Amino acid sequence: MTTGDERVVEFREPPESILDRLRALRGADAPTHGGRILSYVYDPDDERLDALAAEAMRIAQPVNWLDPVTFPSAAAVERDLLAFVRGLLHGDEEVVGTLTTGGTESCLLAVKTARDAWLGARGLRSGEARPRLVAPTTAHAAFHKAAEYFGLELDLVPVAADGRVTAAAIGERLGGPDDVAIVVVSAPSYPFAALDPVEEVGALTAAAGVPLHVDACVGGLVLPFWPGLPAWDFRVVGVTSMSADLHKYGYAPKGVSVLLQRGRDRQRGQFFATTGWPGYPVVNPTILGSRSTVAAAAAWAIVQALGLDGYRERADAARRATDAARGAAEDIAGLCVVGAPTGPMLAVAADESLPPAERVDPHRWADALHRRGFAVQQQPAMRQTDGSTLPRTAHLTVTPVTERVLAELLPLLGEAADEVRGLGPVTAEPLLAALPPIQGPLDSDTAAALLAAFGLGDGALPADQAPLLAAIEALPAAAAERLLVELLGRLAEPR
Repeated sequence: MTTGDERVVEFREPPESILDRLRALRGADAPTHGGRILSYVYDPDDERLDALAAEAMRIAQPVNWLDPVTFPSAAAVERDLLAFVRGLLHGDEEVVGTLTTGGTESCLLAVKTARDAWLGARGLRSGEARPRLVAPTTAHAAFHKAAEYFGLELDLVPVAADGRVTAAAIGERLGGPDDVAIVVVSAPSYPFAALDPVEEVGALTAAAGVPLHVDACVGGLVLPFWPGLPAWDFRVVGVTSMSADLHKYGYAPKGVSVLLQRGRDRQRGQFFATTGWPGYPVVNPTILGSRSTVAAAAAWAIVQALGLDGYRERADAARRATDAARGAAEDIAGLCVVGAPTGPMLAVAADESLPPAERVDPHRWADALHRRGFAVQQQPAMRQTDGSTLPRTAHLTVTPVTERVLAELLPLLGEAADEVRGLGPVTAEPLLAALPPIQGPLDSDTAAALLAAFGLGDGALPADQAPLLAAIEALPAAAAERLLVELLGRLAEPR
């Protein structure tokens, strides 16, 4: 309530001038709409949904999700979204869940819940034992983070060159000591879009009494509309938890995700609660305390607007576009699609069955495609624990809007391949040979000097990414990770 006596504080700068400067900053970003970036963003090709989401976010802007008693709208939005996703994933009334701020938080909470249950069943506390997290090599990096944060041993199961893991290979990790807190499979995995054998693994984990998490962060809101798939969700008895992102094929703004758990007692173990301080009682179902509701409100509005039919229509558009892009890639001499991708994603690699002069390096191809106005993601080769190597690839995430740009995109896929065919992979060996030996931990100044030697000084990023990926492949993993930390850290430092 105002009294008329308040002093109006003048802004230091007119609002429109502030917004103009923000628009100018955004001008340097990759385009988030229009289908020209085939990673990171999920464009439903409907401007009305953007407008609806923006207004829903404005309405929910002041609400603090920390306290749904004070802000019951937060609980109402959460209930509706959980019910919608639970229905898509064939969960019954015993499946309950939580909205999180993204797929990483959903995965972290699933792992922490499983770890705590494993410890509690043995009368142990955190730090007194180190259980295992068993997952295919292709499981999302969020599970690496979860293992590191929560003190689990990450036990990675090698996959075949097509990205597929066998249930038998996972089952072999369940024998021996009773130290597996959780098994993770993907629907589908991000790198190669392989649908892991959820039914077969679920039978093994159920028999062993081990929780099984299905990471459907990328597939959870699109695979329900994909034809001809085996059971991969809560229809599988052994599945105890699932993650699904509303900010991917749910088309909501970042970041909002769903974590569903089978059984209330299990899900309640996910909470943190304390009355052991003189302030208000703290009860958090997620890692964060205070949380914004803006992305959740936008997701709620989009779900109300689209319903099942709207999501099905967009899944069909993404499937048609994926089929077209996959067919075009398969027709390009020197490239091959990795495995049998499931859902609206695919990865392409060099066709090793051809002579080197006829192959197309996927990283050079991605850079050539970027110069033509389309951005795809570059993925480095990776050596697995069994000594086999997964190929370097270029990854395409396909959305409904992709169908609208196919007439432009498909010819450019071949044109970019023609430009780089026979050039071979970029090699970092000459540059690495000129560097001083990397011994021990790197401090920030040394790491920055090494980045400068790669042409990445002062936060500069190369126009072509293939040389950077070549360096990542050639360096020891610990050194590559430290340099990437320095690179990203310096990008955000004040100047």
